[in-house]
Amino acid sequence: MLLVEALLLKALAIPLLARIAWLDFTTQRIANRDVLLLLCLGAGSLLLLMLRSGSWWDMGLSASAGLVLFLALFPFWVLRKIGAGDVKLIAVVPFLTGGKDLAVFSALLLVFALVTAGIMKNPLLLPAGAFRLYVQHLDRKGVVPFGVPISVAAICTTALLIYESVVLASSSGILNQLN
Repeated sequence: MLLVEALLLKALAIPLLARIAWLDFTTQRIANRDVLLLLCLGAGSLLLLMLRSGSWWDMGLSASAGLVLFLALFPFWVLRKIGAGDVKLIAVVPFLTGGKDLAVFSALLLVFALVTAGIMKNPLLLPAGAFRLYVQHLDRKGVVPFGVPISVAAICTTALLIYESVVLASSSGILNQLN
């Protein structure tokens, strides 16, 4: 039963991540309450999984990774190269994805960051409506909303985790036992 609740907490984080991505794109702001709620959802999910497995390893690895990411990106915030919300968001994502799936998140973040950089260099690749919105956005601020690739990578990683858990549960017969 703890697995179902942990997956539910992860599933609740997906719309929150989508909201964070949209708000970061449109306003260049990531609210502290959204990051804190994401931290609560991720830590709660990890705690439930920890209680199920009896091991603190994933929680410790997630906390360590979050601290390392925060400390690594903090100087970039001081130099005004990245926003404070982006630093806080990327420090919280390891709690959502879990320590063992940080490699998946990192690979997806690299892909989505490269796509974002490609769009920044060549916005003509976008459809007409999105292009117009993007050009207006750049005219207003001239910044890159890094929270968007972070959120999209976290959404994809979380969806993959949920999918793997459901497939594993259905193939092992756990779902039949619950019914």
